Amino acid sequence: MALKKKPVTGMRDILPAEMQVRDYVMDQIRRTYQSFGFTQIETPCVEHIENLTSKQGGDNEKLIFKILKRGEKLNLETAQEEGDLTDSGLRYDLTLPLSRYYANNAAQLASPFKALQMGNVWRADRPQKGRFRQFMQCDIDILGDASNMAEIELILATTSALGRICPDNAFMVRINDRGILRAMALHCGFPEDGLEHVFITLDKMDKIGEDGVRQELLADGFAPESVERYLELLSGAGDDAAGVRRLGETLSGVLPKTAGGLTSTENLAQIMETVSGVAVTDFRLCFDPTLVRGMSYYTGTIFEVSMEGFGGSVAGGGRYDRMIGKFTGIDTPACGFSIGFERIVTILMDQKQSAAVTVPKKAYLIEKGMDAKRLGEIMKQAMAERAGGAQVLVSQMNKNKKFQKEQLGKEGYTEFVEFYREALK
Repeated sequence: MALKKKPVTGMRDILPAEMQVRDYVMDQIRRTYQSFGFTQIETPCVEHIENLTSKQGGDNEKLIFKILKRGEKLNLETAQEEGDLTDSGLRYDLTLPLSRYYANNAAQLASPFKALQMGNVWRADRPQKGRFRQFMQCDIDILGDASNMAEIELILATTSALGRICPDNAFMVRINDRGILRAMALHCGFPEDGLEHVFITLDKMDKIGEDGVRQELLADGFAPESVERYLELLSGAGDDAAGVRRLGETLSGVLPKTAGGLTSTENLAQIMETVSGVAVTDFRLCFDPTLVRGMSYYTGTIFEVSMEGFGGSVAGGGRYDRMIGKFTGIDTPACGFSIGFERIVTILMDQKQSAAVTVPKKAYLIEKGMDAKRLGEIMKQAMAERAGGAQVLVSQMNKNKKFQKEQLGKEGYTEFVEFYREALK
């Protein structure tokens, strides 16, 4: 039986041209985040199945690649349910593993701890264009800081990275707070036990529009006066810090307070004003009362980035103050922002942008049959150039030299030095 040469469904091979772009993007992200004081860490790709199915990952928990028990622990004959067969799985994001990591190592880490993670995650999703079952995530998180300085730093760092990577693409950061979401719904008369359902419908606003949200809420049995009041409140909210404060006056009776003692609206307004006042990257920051973000673990501020040239979001995140407490029994302030690495690479590839060359790339092409002494001299010359900082590829010269150069050119080689057995006449 012949071996299969194509990757497993939902996985893919990455060719050199794209790999260069990916390396460039990762390098820019790493450099930017490290300049903000984030420390790179790594967690295992395999997690305990109990952690992965702890009802903190939303719909991602339906997409886990589960791993069978090994050796004597795996007994197919006596197995009666799935738990008898599996004890671990591939991570579906980087946030849950980070929470376990912090719970296990907090005594050895700075407080607050600013973490940078870049790694692959796996979801048994339906493969389609731009969506794969294995993909890279790039996260920054601040653990142990309950103040809005965490959100401010995360937004500034992420927008700085995006500005470096995609300087020609305009982008917008939308921001909201789960406390404001709840307060708006309660103010309009929705019952407490129906709020999550309201938010699920609201999250479809960009797809079905205001009329679609209205019809769905009414079809679900919510009071017409509550629905109309809610939609009116949503459409009348301003998108700047002043608008957030005005909304806070309307919701004063139902607004929760943050750990710092501020109302959710005042906290959000301060974040917006500070970011707008100090950011060096050009982008738009706006309050969006319809922003929900589906992950159930968010407890406060949430944010999302949309970029010119891509239909969906390219980054997102928020505050999740209760996740680490699931491991330790003590809630720990936590906030994170994730860049959609694969989406950014897709944008750059669609724009046919190549990775910025940071060092000279030169190719030595050597005619076949070169004598050993001359070959040694050429190799010594290449080593000297490498020691000087150049990237030098040494390769035998192909019969179709023109095609060889074209292929190397796609990989960023701009200078070619040809060596022949005999000097050209």
